Amino acid sequence: MSRWIKRREKLRRTLPGKALLGAASAAYGAGVLGRRLLYGLKVLPQKRLDAKVVCIGNLTTGGTGKTPAVLLAAETLRRRGHDVAILSRGHGRTAPRREVTVLLDGRRTDWRLCGDEPWMVHQSLQGLGVPVLVCPDRVKSGELAVEMYGSRVLILDDGFQHLRLKRDLDVVLVNARDPFGGGRLLPWGDLREPVSALRRAHLVVITHADRVTAAELAALRARIDAAHPGVPVLESEHKADHVLDVRTEKKLPLSWLKDKTVVALSGIGDPLSFESQLESLGAKIAQTWRYPDHHAYADAEIRSIEDLRGGLPLVTTLKDFVRLPDRWRDLLAGDVMVLGIKLELLKGRNLWIDTLDRLAKSEEDAPA
Repeated sequence: MSRWIKRREKLRRTLPGKALLGAASAAYGAGVLGRRLLYGLKVLPQKRLDAKVVCIGNLTTGGTGKTPAVLLAAETLRRRGHDVAILSRGHGRTAPRREVTVLLDGRRTDWRLCGDEPWMVHQSLQGLGVPVLVCPDRVKSGELAVEMYGSRVLILDDGFQHLRLKRDLDVVLVNARDPFGGGRLLPWGDLREPVSALRRAHLVVITHADRVTAAELAALRARIDAAHPGVPVLESEHKADHVLDVRTEKKLPLSWLKDKTVVALSGIGDPLSFESQLESLGAKIAQTWRYPDHHAYADAEIRSIEDLRGGLPLVTTLKDFVRLPDRWRDLLAGDVMVLGIKLELLKGRNLWIDTLDRLAKSEEDAPA
């Protein structure tokens, strides 16, 4: 649990703390609504690029599984022959703010220059020829993608609140296990915007739909429909795909985990999902280490884990492996494995494919 979450939980237990969080949430909400109003009145201008823009985003902070959804969108479009690029903000990157970092097949780039999630997306899409452009200014990176790589479809990663760039399709992810961040805006809860913002969505994808009961799923669908009547709602699960031995770079079958006693390391928005995946595959977790999302691991932390894991295989996520120290091979002995995860649509797969394909073709058929 991050320091902020611990501090917030402490504030929630006292009346002054509740008052402070309530006032801060009210101020935050006023700022969000004011900003949306300025864009709606065109006081703040929006920019349309010479390509179709597909936005993958959410209403809450972390934990919905945006990265696998971005990968699925890119693969869906690319395998149907569309020229696609991904635009990412690059949380936590060290490159200058205005600089655009480009990740493309065959290019070697330190993850610190682009951020852990863009690097992971780049690694997962190797061989498909999908450029990943990283810069907080998504208009600038989008223009570069069109100009330099001829991209006709741009995937805006985590961009639902990035109103400056006009988009043609807004896909909003909702985590079935914690759909609306406690129902309160930041900093009291985890909502970036009020639930009413769902009205801007063209598609809603419920993630981790396999982790809740049918009754809970039906109640969530009803709540989404109340916020945005008639919006198409898809259902998905985050499904384990393979086990990667990072020392040999060999993919192993998921059966490798069956009856294995392991330790789990993660610094992601939803660590429980990762750990549940391991257990569902037959692994027995002897110990877990959970760090804040995007945590960059220090040598001392990894050395401590090595001292305590008792020679058991360490299993982590690709996003976490990216952030291990450069000397991880010296610090960790024995098996170091990554659980590969993909997003699989349980309901609405054909709608997903048809919607993306039709959007991309409308760009290609447009007059030059």
